[in-house]
Amino acid sequence: MSTPVTILGIESSCDDTAAAVVRGTPRNAGILSDVVFGQTEIHANFGGVVPEIAARAHAEKIDYVIGQALAAANTNVTDLDAIAVTAGPGLIGGVLSGVMCAKGLSAASGVPLIGVNHLAGHALTPQLTDGVEFPYLMLLVSGGHCQFLLVEGHDSYTRLGGTIDDAPGEAFDKTARILGLPQPGGPSVEVAAREGNATAFSLPRPLLNRDDCNMSFSGLKTAILRARDDVISDCGGLPTQARADLCAGFQTAVTDVLVAKSRKALTAARALAPSVKTIAVAGGVAANSQIRDALKQFCVEESVEFVAPPLSLCTDNAAMIAYAGLLRFTDGMFDDLTLSARPRWPLDQKSASLTGSGKKGAKS
Repeated sequence: MSTPVTILGIESSCDDTAAAVVRGTPRNAGILSDVVFGQTEIHANFGGVVPEIAARAHAEKIDYVIGQALAAANTNVTDLDAIAVTAGPGLIGGVLSGVMCAKGLSAASGVPLIGVNHLAGHALTPQLTDGVEFPYLMLLVSGGHCQFLLVEGHDSYTRLGGTIDDAPGEAFDKTARILGLPQPGGPSVEVAAREGNATAFSLPRPLLNRDDCNMSFSGLKTAILRARDDVISDCGGLPTQARADLCAGFQTAVTDVLVAKSRKALTAARALAPSVKTIAVAGGVAANSQIRDALKQFCVEESVEFVAPPLSLCTDNAAMIAYAGLLRFTDGMFDDLTLSARPRWPLDQKSASLTGSGKKGAKS
């Protein structure tokens, strides 16, 4: 397709209400606007995202962020070629807010509707930002997801491995709560870790003795809890230096696991697609500087290209949803008003779920 198209993207899968306008072609797309309304302050007193509160906040702000995105892009709804919206996976109340709003806009304007998998948005971001060629290996590492994906097309994914329990971002948040640090946990732990000694505590690197690409972070989180309790028992409290040491040890353990499993994932990806020459990383945890630097060094050692989107596009945003919608638009992959919100929606439909499934199907 050589004719540029204009796509509005809407994202509301967790605790960020976002809208963006992307214009262009699959190989040359630009972000005209990207508006995000975060909910960090709303959830600060609860130690994490409260789904019901998040859903209400999305409902209150979604019209506003869409209006802001259209205005910033100097675009009207009637100028759009399609409206792309996250239809899952995510917190169902938030996903539903975005889907219903997108349906209303589509029905009122006649602009086509496109449902997008949130994970596909992350997985395709390296194409939007860096023009990465298929196939490539994607490490999607965020608050709710952690997967190695062989990306062979915008609608072709093979999951090579992932977490069998907590995602790294979730483990960061839980570790922050254990250590009395504010949410979101990722940035808090990273800041504290800068003053810590990563070798002060002996912490596990789960599943490194296995040859597959799967990971586990629940046991590491439990080890932090027990180490904290031992310190409190010995010292009558948790000294600042001990907290920093625990953060440094935890962050280094997560980094070691991600790098070791990336090595195995690269081998697996090359076995399926020998032309793989790029490892891309996306998701909120990709903003962690220690993890990024370690993965970058690993790629140098393996003589593969390392791609990480700008930090603003690592966390949840609507530009990635708009771009994924643009790719689906190119292939004529539209939805109608029967589009439903899905709390679970694995990208790889062939592989068995790593974390079990509920009444509505596999989680990831």
